[in-house]
Amino acid sequence: MQDVIIAGGGLAGLVSALELAQAGHRVTLIERKTYPFHRVCGEYVSNEVKSYLQSLGVDLGALGVASIGQFWLSAPSGRSLRAPLDLGGFGVSRYTLDYELFKLGEEAGVQFVLGKTVDDIVFTDEAFIVTLNDGDTMTSRLVIGAFGKRSKLDKTFNRAFMNQPSPYIGVKYHIRTDFPTDLIALHNFPDGYCGMSAIEDNKYCLCYLTTRDNIRRFGNIPDMETAVLHQNPHLKAVWANSDFLYEKPEVINEVSFAAKQAIENHILMVGDSAGLITPLCGNGMAMAIHGAKLVSSLANLFLADQLSRSALENHYQSAWSQRFARRLWVGRTVQRLFGDRWLSEAAVSVFGTFRPALTSVMRQTHGEMVPVY
Repeated sequence: MQDVIIAGGGLAGLVSALELAQAGHRVTLIERKTYPFHRVCGEYVSNEVKSYLQSLGVDLGALGVASIGQFWLSAPSGRSLRAPLDLGGFGVSRYTLDYELFKLGEEAGVQFVLGKTVDDIVFTDEAFIVTLNDGDTMTSRLVIGAFGKRSKLDKTFNRAFMNQPSPYIGVKYHIRTDFPTDLIALHNFPDGYCGMSAIEDNKYCLCYLTTRDNIRRFGNIPDMETAVLHQNPHLKAVWANSDFLYEKPEVINEVSFAAKQAIENHILMVGDSAGLITPLCGNGMAMAIHGAKLVSSLANLFLADQLSRSALENHYQSAWSQRFARRLWVGRTVQRLFGDRWLSEAAVSVFGTFRPALTSVMRQTHGEMVPVY
């Protein structure tokens, strides 16, 4: 029997595994892919988790991360504003950061089961039975669900958000272009928005969210980009003056921003499995890391028999809501201002006139510095 099984090897799963293994627990992480690989992600990380990542052994300097301190917002017409980021952050690809955390996890003793998926998780007699897609089973005292935005397991557990519409798709490229390395841009277009910021190796992440209807209307992604994204002159210039490094983009379908439960069937959900912040907030990576710190700290107490299972679950649900529920709500609320041509034009105008309003939104979608101990 393992102490902990973690279903999913994104940032939340990897950080949880590393933290728990470094504390001396028997940890198994199951991931359907093999590291390193790309993920659809904006690849900007708020500085709220910088010191914590470094305390885990991540050498951000060696990874070549880009320091980011300025924000650029544009409406579909091209009207724009710039503002300093109150807390700031850094840019690094998931390909690089996830692989670094994977290697640190191996050194710490995490058992990785790669190239397999979890088909089912059953809680019985104070233990979990985890069934893999090849029929193998594993048991553990605790299971952490870190399987991302939308998974087969969400359907297996009949999670409520799966019954709500999820009309969005995410698309990501890596590019080389002439752009300030300390600037993160958010460019609006009809029915969507596109973020761009520097990562390692003089590359940039270009990631956008749009609707499936936009793809259906134009038949494919390149034609949709030309017809829709290029209505914003800043995005048209990016496509005209950049070297796109992927043969085809990374794409994720059915992205849902509906509220989720942090605990399902006694499984502690973390990262996007617990709640997905809208990409325009630029804080998904930081929230995943922050959430992993939270869940692993409480899991340590449970595994040391200092918390009962019911106390663990109550503490986690309460702490998770306290730290993240408002951030998610603010993100969903602010998203309504973007993607709609008239509203996004109005938002840029209002934020340009009343800078304190923009600063307030930024602060409410960022968290406090994650403690290191």
